[in-house]
Amino acid sequence: QVQLVESGGGLVQAGGSLRLSCAASGSIDSINAMAWYRQAPGKQRELVAGITSGGNTNYADSVKGRFTISRDNAKNTVYLQMNSLKPEDTAVYYCNARQYYLRDVFTDYWGQGTQVTVSS
Repeated sequence: QVQLVESGGGLVQAGGSLRLSCAASGSIDSINAMAWYRQAPGKQRELVAGITSGGNTNYADSVKGRFTISRDNAKNTVYLQMNSLKPEDTAVYYCNARQYYLRDVFTDYWGQGTQVTVSS
């Protein structure tokens, strides 16, 4: 089992910055990749950014150049630095950890979510 606790959300004006943190505990050695997702009201949950255990990253087109995902293995923490925030970035942001068993067989763990609100 893996437990994830997010922090760092809040209210910010457009153009501002926030940094989200996700602290992992439990069977962290089993985690193969971590990611941030978000879900806005009335919309499906979408991938924002991901990072593998090897440090490879990927981003949604909508956040490329503005958001940066990183990890501190010593602290078992993943971060999402969000710059140049836009009102459309408003959503609940969820931390995700994925444990692979086979290429297409995995278990997802989720944090409780943290609200990010960007005012215009």
